[in-house]
Amino acid sequence: MYAFDIGRYPTTAEGLESLVQNPGSLDAWKGPYLTKNTLPKDPWEKPYVYRCPGQHGDYDLLSFGPDGVESDDDPASWK
Repeated sequence: MYAFDIGRYPTTAEGLESLVQNPGSLDAWKGPYLTKNTLPKDPWEKPYVYRCPGQHGDYDLLSFGPDGVESDDDPASWK
């Protein structure tokens, strides 16, 4: 819904936080876009990593997994 309202995905700088609060002066922002008004954590209770533009698509959403270190076996939106 954020991309529909704003016309783009949040930038890396705006981050996923822009889904729960307006990252600045975006007049078209109609959020919050998450029902709990908080960002979910990954299964290891760490923040998700978000990059936009992504290296694998319009955006990359991933978790560094239980070890907290980026590696090829991390859960990611493009896998």
